[in-house]
Amino acid sequence: MIVYMTLDINALYSFIKKLYQKKMKNIIICFFVLFLFVKANAQNTTIYGEVIDFESARIPGATIYLPELNKTETSDERGKFSFQNLPKGFVKIQISHPQYISKLFTINLKNAENIIKLKLEEALMELDEVVISGGYISSQHQNAIKIDLLKNKDIASSGTPNFMESLTKIPGVDMISKGQGISKPVIRGLSMNNILVLNNGFRMENYQYSENHPLGLDENGVDRVEVIKGPSSLLYGSDAIGGVLNFIKEKPAAAGTISGDYRGQYFSNTRGYSNSLGMKGASNSFFGGFRVNNKQHEDYLQANKTFVPNSRFNETSVKVNLGTTGKLGTFKVFYDYFKQDLGLVLAPVIPLITSQGDNVGIYSQDLKHQIAATENNLFFNKIKVSLNGSYQLADRIGYTDNDIPKAEMQLKTITYESKATYAFSDKTNFILGVQGLNQTNRNLENRLQKFLQDANSNNIGFLSLFQTEISNKYSIQGGFRYDINKFDAFELGVPTTPVTYKSAKSNTFSDYSASLGSTYKINNKFMVRANFAKAFRSPNLAELTSNGIHGNRFETGDINLKSQDAYQADLSTHYHGKLISFDLAGFYNKIENYIYYSPTGTYTPQNIEKFNYLQTNANLYGGEAGIHIHTEKMPWLHFESSYSYVRGEKGNNENLPFIPAQKLRYELKFEKEKLGVFLKPNLKIVFLTAFNQPNFGYKEIQSEGYTLTNLSINTMMKIGKQQLTITLAGNNIFDIGYYDHLSTLKSLYFYNQGRDISFTVIIPFQVLN
Repeated sequence: MIVYMTLDINALYSFIKKLYQKKMKNIIICFFVLFLFVKANAQNTTIYGEVIDFESARIPGATIYLPELNKTETSDERGKFSFQNLPKGFVKIQISHPQYISKLFTINLKNAENIIKLKLEEALMELDEVVISGGYISSQHQNAIKIDLLKNKDIASSGTPNFMESLTKIPGVDMISKGQGISKPVIRGLSMNNILVLNNGFRMENYQYSENHPLGLDENGVDRVEVIKGPSSLLYGSDAIGGVLNFIKEKPAAAGTISGDYRGQYFSNTRGYSNSLGMKGASNSFFGGFRVNNKQHEDYLQANKTFVPNSRFNETSVKVNLGTTGKLGTFKVFYDYFKQDLGLVLAPVIPLITSQGDNVGIYSQDLKHQIAATENNLFFNKIKVSLNGSYQLADRIGYTDNDIPKAEMQLKTITYESKATYAFSDKTNFILGVQGLNQTNRNLENRLQKFLQDANSNNIGFLSLFQTEISNKYSIQGGFRYDINKFDAFELGVPTTPVTYKSAKSNTFSDYSASLGSTYKINNKFMVRANFAKAFRSPNLAELTSNGIHGNRFETGDINLKSQDAYQADLSTHYHGKLISFDLAGFYNKIENYIYYSPTGTYTPQNIEKFNYLQTNANLYGGEAGIHIHTEKMPWLHFESSYSYVRGEKGNNENLPFIPAQKLRYELKFEKEKLGVFLKPNLKIVFLTAFNQPNFGYKEIQSEGYTLTNLSINTMMKIGKQQLTITLAGNNIFDIGYYDHLSTLKSLYFYNQGRDISFTVIIPFQVLN
């Protein structure tokens, strides 16, 4: 495979120039002064630790991670590890090992030298992971907010060119797709602007209102994805009424090391490839790294071996980060660049493309998204202060039947937040914070189509969150936030052309969000979790100001739309034993003033149907279930299964659109510690059954059920001294022709992707140890 990278240097220079010219300039200066202050006051607070099991046997090879300080170490052959150059105060320490249950400890660093001993419990399966998206760094099943996660290794071994598809392994998570290049996450029936997508805690802003707009990020350089279902999260803004997807960046290198890895993938169906090369290093005080990625895919093949015209796409991305840790805390900056050339599968393009290829030209989108962000955690004994900010630039250029852009838009976003966390003890914490967003949308180069008005948005929110463990059995978490969103749209067009004219308008939205949840441990294996949350979402830019052709319809926004209000109740149980674990969850989400588009019964002179945005009440309800089984006599065998169901209705009992069908997923995994030259080889067989979906919305088509079979073989091995990981995967191996209910291509009678055989190789390397 040849690594082919194209980075628009002019775009990078323009981004840096705009970053400096905007208000972000003052933020950068403040953080630079803060950085110098931290280094000038550096003091060597140290941890000396040992990892053992319950029989006091030392555990080598355990990963010890300080998530708040972005520092990583590995225990040596004696189970020993150390961290230097740390701040004083309460610090979280995460310990993980493939053969033991992951644990999270809270340590109060009072002295210059702190000696600790940490115990891990042996396990046959992974039971309890550490999560950060709920507001506090905590173990996954002790959080009052249910948080699911998917690790990068599971994404890498899924064998799909569309990484969003691998996230659908999580019950209650699905995707709206338009081929392999475009997919939008769906959480319990809500999508687009009803959920938030985060890049390491920073909300992504890149015209996320449409099913035709991809996320603007990729899976390379991601440690895991954390998912919050429902409106329980108060930390990320007022729009998360459906849930949150948080893409957590990979862990840093251990101090005193420089390491890297190369990942190459090939996909038979699209004759596509993906390459990723990353390096990272760290000392006791500094850490940093970079990663470059490239993907190229041709039009995908259906089960009948015909290709889907213009489903091709190409991606290039670059990720850079650096930071330092000292007496006061940690200072980190990162920059992500993502470019995607994306073909659009539309009716007019079908007769124009006669052969499968990867050259993106007519009826396409040229997309760029850049983000520069800074994360800073300062420790003052019991108080931790977080100061974070970001600047994002999203460029979107649309083409139709020639190489002259039909539409060109640019979205600039500045976000900032300040939070203070007070630790009353290692069991009780309180967060108080303020967040803000400044955003401008502009139509560029006077293109023919101006779907959205030029507009400015300014948002500010005030939040508080508390968590306490009342006893070993009972804990609660709750919070409150209040947001004010001001919106100003400028005049578009001229009054003498009423079809395309939009007058200047303004509006202000404000409301509160709240959440209260509790966890009760019946015993060490069984727990119950309950949560009630209220959240709201202001109408987005498209719903307020759209005025033009969008896909196959002409949309008209309404500046007088009201905010959506969501009220959701959740109840779930979790059991984990030595050989079995299961989860059961149910929810009911009532949404007032639910926003949707509806046909007017009229058409444009070009015979394109007109739609207006309307509001009604809506109800969504359903649940998920999952089970994971091992056998003591056959520890090499794993069985895992999950089920999800969601029902969505308007107040008049009509069906909501984009509601996924019921799905049942079951998986068999066979694994050995060693088999000849192969290390930790495993064979995984996955069956996915989607049921009929009779509850379809307006302009949707009823979908029949289907069952897919996927197969993967994964192993590590050594060639000389070089270790590598190899995965051979087959998706839809019986080449079934099917329409997923959330595929927007079924109206054009194109099946989802047919059989795909993929090959993945991951080669880690060490430069300095």
